[in-house]
Amino acid sequence: MLVSGRRLLTALLQARKGPFQPSRDMRLVQFQAPHLVGPHLGLESGNGEGIIDLNTYDPTLPKTMIQFLEEGEATLSVARRAQAAQLPVLPWSEVTLLAPVTRPDKVVCVGMNYVDHCKEQNVPVPKEPIIFSKFSSSIVGPYDEIVLPPNSKEVDWEVELAVVIGKKGKHIKATDALAYVAGFTVAHDVSARDWQMRRNGRQWLLGKTFDTFCPLGPALVTRDSIADPHNLKIYCRVNGQVVQNSNTNQMVFKTEELIAWVSRRVMKSSVRLKNLVSSSTRWCDGFLASPALKMGHPLLLSLIQPLPPTTTQRPCLGSGGEEGRAPAINLSSQSCSLASVTVFL
Repeated sequence: MLVSGRRLLTALLQARKGPFQPSRDMRLVQFQAPHLVGPHLGLESGNGEGIIDLNTYDPTLPKTMIQFLEEGEATLSVARRAQAAQLPVLPWSEVTLLAPVTRPDKVVCVGMNYVDHCKEQNVPVPKEPIIFSKFSSSIVGPYDEIVLPPNSKEVDWEVELAVVIGKKGKHIKATDALAYVAGFTVAHDVSARDWQMRRNGRQWLLGKTFDTFCPLGPALVTRDSIADPHNLKIYCRVNGQVVQNSNTNQMVFKTEELIAWVSRRVMKSSVRLKNLVSSSTRWCDGFLASPALKMGHPLLLSLIQPLPPTTTQRPCLGSGGEEGRAPAINLSSQSCSLASVTVFL
């Protein structure tokens, strides 16, 4: 399938199968369903069978994640009550997951932020954060299409921890920084390396921010659900081969440091910080890897918290047999994992 000359990578959602142990965490999602009008806010059910519609449970709740987070503890307490109640569940096969956060005020990304991969690439460990950005228009959902630009031959992958800022602040101290975090998700920093490193005056922005180059999700895992954001296994597989394998304990600048550093420069106290912060897994990631990401390459990107293992999977459907269409992202959630795709602070 060709759309405006662009090849598409497509991921399809399949209902979960097999046993599932109750999750210990709160996983908030944005979703759509055929019988609903517009996006709704949801909560992954504890038994893993699907989504609890929070807007049906309490029609006064906002229908977008950003509005929900702006209300703070008041809306979170409603979600906790819904999590504890025996509520109807929409099965996975009946919903379409959206990015957990859409149109954030800022998407702030951090480059070269993992010690092991700086050493791997023979690149000096940076002395201060290397900051770049993506346009919020590049954000798509965890099962949406990734469009491969026809004028780039070096599109590749980079799984990252994404930090969602939930309230306003300026000149935040590192010791106070986690209080500003609403939760965490997984981001996929898709990059056109030829545009990033050789074209457009070697400015990173364009190569990082093509449409669909920022898949997010599937869920926003609340801050109190993550025991230690700096002890999460992070990996990426392409065609079943592990191409990234690290841990957030390798971060050069920890989450608190990044929030404090960025808040002294670009966060305004006059607006709520509907921001996404990405930690950046490593400097080169898929850059110079062979082959570059192509149509038909299935991706699996995950961050996993070290908890007693439980299994819950949403495998892609189809084998990519239809011309121009193939699974793009296969998300695997394990226990309190943050499963899926892209990045920011």
